[in-house]
Amino acid sequence: MSLLEIENLSLNIHKTPILKGVSLGVAPGEIVAVTGESGSGKSMTALAVMGLLPERATATGRILLEGTDLLSLSEAGMCGIRGRQIGMVFQEPMTALNPVRTIGDQVAETILVHRNASSGAEAVTPASARARAREVLDRVGLPADRFPLGRYPHELSGGQRQRVVIAMAIALRPKLLIADEPTTALDVTTQAQILELLKDLVADFGMGLLMITHDLAVVAGMADRIAVMRAGEVVETGATAALLTGMKHPYTKALFEASRHRVALPPPPPPQPLLEVRGVIRDYKLPRRRLFAPAQHFRAVNEVSFSLRRGERLGLVGESGCGKSTLTRALLGLDRIQGGEIRLDGAPVFSGRRANAEVRRKMQVVFQDPFGSFNPRHRVAKLITEPFHLLPDPPTGAARAAAIAEALTAVGLAPEDAGKYIHEFSGGQRQRIAIARALIIRPRLILFDEAVSALDVSVRARILDLLADLCRAHDLTYLFISHDLGVVRTVTDRVLVMKSGEIIEAGETEAVFSDPQHPYTRALIAAAPRLPDPETLRRSPADA
Repeated sequence: MSLLEIENLSLNIHKTPILKGVSLGVAPGEIVAVTGESGSGKSMTALAVMGLLPERATATGRILLEGTDLLSLSEAGMCGIRGRQIGMVFQEPMTALNPVRTIGDQVAETILVHRNASSGAEAVTPASARARAREVLDRVGLPADRFPLGRYPHELSGGQRQRVVIAMAIALRPKLLIADEPTTALDVTTQAQILELLKDLVADFGMGLLMITHDLAVVAGMADRIAVMRAGEVVETGATAALLTGMKHPYTKALFEASRHRVALPPPPPPQPLLEVRGVIRDYKLPRRRLFAPAQHFRAVNEVSFSLRRGERLGLVGESGCGKSTLTRALLGLDRIQGGEIRLDGAPVFSGRRANAEVRRKMQVVFQDPFGSFNPRHRVAKLITEPFHLLPDPPTGAARAAAIAEALTAVGLAPEDAGKYIHEFSGGQRQRIAIARALIIRPRLILFDEAVSALDVSVRARILDLLADLCRAHDLTYLFISHDLGVVRTVTDRVLVMKSGEIIEAGETEAVFSDPQHPYTRALIAAAPRLPDPETLRRSPADA
């Protein structure tokens, strides 16, 4: 018997069809993955199950939880279901948590609200709720000696915050757990830990897990069944091994190919020095533990040295907190360093205590979230010309319009897009606009900081192909910072592996990935999700 049965679910918002006859089920102890690109209806299906649809939404069909049609319940009835029988883990834990309340209070609140609101149940005291919160936090890998109940969300890493959200979702041992992109922004080792935790919880509690993701590689090794969605419809579904070995729908095949996509980079030009980093140190002051205690420092970057040649593509990988972003800010002249030297084209990035403006204009950066890095009130023409303020004599009039048209055309957009606003574009198009902004002043070096980690696999493949095209057309030199090892492997010539503020391994990309020397590098590569080879699955279906 199915725990959850979605039957012919259709959904309209403002008379616009969003879901079209969606049908799928989840049995107790089963993991079902729903995959597809952004806008395919994955998250809206999950929200329909939770009864959290937006206003003006009309749904038809049935959503049965152990025989109870959730669509027929009132809001009060759904309040009794959410948390107690259905738990949900959201994509961004920081927005799902209250920043001014401790993690203990937030997990205990879930227990207090639902247990004391349920009729006939024994009342729960705040003390017993906190004791239960302690048990649940221990279960998700946050032990009391390191993570007391008094910790606040900002004191935890991304993976630790996601564990708190999972603890809140399972505090009452729900029958069904929905995880909506729970690992998208996490590094590979943390991602592997969260996925393993979810598998263990399903095994321990016998709950059903509905996993929402855009990446087949994430769920290929953990899901019992996969449902592929496109434009509000389930286009293909089946047992994981059977689906991966016998894909029938062209869209499923396209997703699979995009997940395994390899970029054809042009060969790098003859080596010429561009960026030289020697012995860079970056310390942060820590708060004093006592009034007259000596000042303490945390070393985020410790004696880092490397070089980047003109036209070369260099990767930088490592877990969250290893110092990648701190090093990036130092390279851009945004964070003052305490020791060492950074030179671009032979000139120092820092001149005394200040950044060298002449050098800074030769570097640009592309951020992870393109929408968050743009002012939504400005048109594209103004957004991509922001770097002009770095130039002593920025172009105006016809020259400015020509520069905008050239930059947009270079990234595969039309010159007419200059008059639009950023909300009129998809995520992939926004990232193209971010790249156009970086290119418009023809910098010597571009830094890509997790620039494709939040994109769908097909959109990501197109952006990576765009980078290869730009390398051919502009002799692009870039430093590619990412936790996605599969992407780094295909778009870089050399790679640096960073741990605890230090470069622990460096070399030609393929050599490092094929024969890693450091145990940490081997652990990173082993943790990275990957799609199994269909031929291997065909030969040994029992092991899939």
